[in-house]
Amino acid sequence: MAAFSCGVILLYRVGVIPPLYGLIAAILLLIPVSWVTPRRISRETLSILLFGIVGLGWATGFASDRLTQQLPQQWEGQTLMVSGYLCDIPSPGNYQSIRFSLCVTAWPEVPEHEVQAGPLPDKLRLAWYGEQATLGLPHRVRATVVLKRPHGSLNPQGFRYESWLFRAGYRATGTVREIEPETRVPCGLRCRYHRWRNLWASALHQQLSSTRHYGLAEALLMGHRGWIEPSQWAVFKDTGTIHLVAISGLHLGLIAFGVGAVVRRFLLILPPSLATPGRLGLVTACLVLTVCLGYALLAGFTVPTRRALLMVAVACWVMVRARQSSPWDGWLLALCLVLLLDPFAPLDQGFWLSFGAVAVLILVFSRWLWRCHWGVALLLAQAAVFVGLWPILAGLGQPQVTMGALANLIAIPWVSLVVMPVLLLGGILLVVIPGSEGVVGWAYDLVLEALWQVLSWLAAWSVPLPAGNLVVPLTLAAVVLTAILIPVRHARLLAAVVCGVWLVRSLAEPGATASGNDVVARPEVWIWDVGQGLSVLVRHQDQVLVYDTGPSSPGGYSAVESVLLPNYAALGVRYLDALVLSHGDSDHSGGLETLLAAVPVGLMVSGEPERIRQQLVVDNVPPVLDCGAVDGRRVGEVLVAAWQYSEDARADGNERSCVVSLRFGGIELILPGDIPASVERAYLADHGPLTSTYRVVVVPHHGSRTSSGEDWVAALVPDVAIVSAGYRHRFGHPHPDVSERYQRAGGWLVNTAESGAIHLRFFSDGVAISRARENPPFWIEAAPQRFAIH
Repeated sequence: MAAFSCGVILLYRVGVIPPLYGLIAAILLLIPVSWVTPRRISRETLSILLFGIVGLGWATGFASDRLTQQLPQQWEGQTLMVSGYLCDIPSPGNYQSIRFSLCVTAWPEVPEHEVQAGPLPDKLRLAWYGEQATLGLPHRVRATVVLKRPHGSLNPQGFRYESWLFRAGYRATGTVREIEPETRVPCGLRCRYHRWRNLWASALHQQLSSTRHYGLAEALLMGHRGWIEPSQWAVFKDTGTIHLVAISGLHLGLIAFGVGAVVRRFLLILPPSLATPGRLGLVTACLVLTVCLGYALLAGFTVPTRRALLMVAVACWVMVRARQSSPWDGWLLALCLVLLLDPFAPLDQGFWLSFGAVAVLILVFSRWLWRCHWGVALLLAQAAVFVGLWPILAGLGQPQVTMGALANLIAIPWVSLVVMPVLLLGGILLVVIPGSEGVVGWAYDLVLEALWQVLSWLAAWSVPLPAGNLVVPLTLAAVVLTAILIPVRHARLLAAVVCGVWLVRSLAEPGATASGNDVVARPEVWIWDVGQGLSVLVRHQDQVLVYDTGPSSPGGYSAVESVLLPNYAALGVRYLDALVLSHGDSDHSGGLETLLAAVPVGLMVSGEPERIRQQLVVDNVPPVLDCGAVDGRRVGEVLVAAWQYSEDARADGNERSCVVSLRFGGIELILPGDIPASVERAYLADHGPLTSTYRVVVVPHHGSRTSSGEDWVAALVPDVAIVSAGYRHRFGHPHPDVSERYQRAGGWLVNTAESGAIHLRFFSDGVAISRARENPPFWIEAAPQRFAIH
């Protein structure tokens, strides 16, 4: 089982699909060799290798099959007709849109020969915009859509939407132009299941949508998190309690425990001849599994739910077998079954965290912790999980938070013993007693408000722990777990003192100094892949300049939170010597308050300082100065020059963009913001003939046709022109005329939409350039072989 599991995991660690026929040949060769090998150790080694290759082949087969479902490239951006049924609960999205998943049953207007040419996507992630968009979607529909291949921003760290799409089985995304009911869509068992669940969600929303904490209640009851607000997500993230709103082991474990206790109490009433220990355990296990399966189906049978159900099934198996097996046998069996039934599980962070948490609990409780007082055991178990999961979180690029242990110590018992019983009983009352929604809603708000107040208070005091790299989390985890497992006199007290001293020292370190940044020997520039927006980081030695912060949206998305902060942490950037905001548009200054709250800033300037000041509603932020305040400064040995066309407040925001140029030896990098062609001519007139041995230009205004005029391109003749734009965005940036203009100039033209984040390293004789999509794992689309744009 262990070898098979390692084989499945190996595929996603390597990120390259091996030839399936080669794996099959290796398996067929190893089977007879392992039989005829004389020595036992050799046979065991060959068996491990055999099952490892079987696991690798199992995962490869499923991954290859999913990759074959492709939207033809020529279909991207075209208007298509699809028929199918809803396969999740519709939820509100950004810009008053409705988001939903569509399981495709037919492509009505696609010629038959194109359908037969290769498997088309059978699951789409769609957004419906406009006044007609409504949550009351018919279950079976015929829709006119505009699709594109799975694509998301790609940076060294941060959330990877493309990985999530592949893991969830979405092989195309798009927008809805028209939609209408279609009763001719076949509705099999899966379709009827989703219709049943959507009806339940709709009824729950009609009855309880007026309650304050309806979003949390629906998430805990049905696993649908579409109504949780961005501010609530922030609290869960800051307290390390996001797992509470995912139907997982906590919820199914509680249901299993409650059902098991009730069933056993009832069965003990029966005569001893009927309620034998063997029958008692078997009947209890069957009923527990039946109820947990029903709840898992109600919760959407999502990946965490299926994983939790399998772990409950394994726990029931261990219970039936009594003391005949080790807890580690059950853990390993659950791991193997999860990977067997869901070979894509290693792409899910919850997979690593859930099995990691269970492993830590088995480790501490299988020794001596179960003999402690329940209060002491609870405290030590929470401490063990806190430090035990920290290295896993660090490996996944996720921070551990200071209040995580305390928040979970309070929230888990409250949710388990109070919230979930009230929610489940309230759900039963809504079905049994019509008109009880008032009482049920009041009870829901009562128990959830208490939880929310505690988490909100803890979130206000919580900060990410300064791990730096894996060494610190691994060291602290080893110290604490050793102290818990080996009950030497005063060992736990000593471990607590060591961890406390480290924590206080780390949090007390002055972050508002340039020396807080990691040192780099050569100047480097990162143009982050933030979609339709711009954000650039420049650093040399221990100094850092940031130009723009990328986009944000009313629905809560922020490039600062999703892209910038995770990558700053990975690069060791803890302080910004200068923050330049070209102008006040939301695609260049989004998420500013979040950035200022997380990273100290020395100097902040903008082409529209008064507009930026109006956007900031928080206190204790540095003053916003005019563009010229950054002129003449240095980032290490990189000279910064700033220029602005007009300081007239009546001028257009794009015209007032703060243009920054960076020089290192004969290398020049120009960051022009969103200046139009008229301002480009003024810049060229003010600077005269431009001389440099190597020039990199970030294309103005994302490649809009109103910028990058003939004079601009002819005067600069960039060696590299970089476009920061969204993949197949509705604005259509960069414009084909602009693309052709730069290509005629003879330099490289590269777009973050196709290349991901772009990394520039300056040398005396040129610039080394790398792209995030140069060698991506197989489930992420690679960049074109040459620097190009669509």
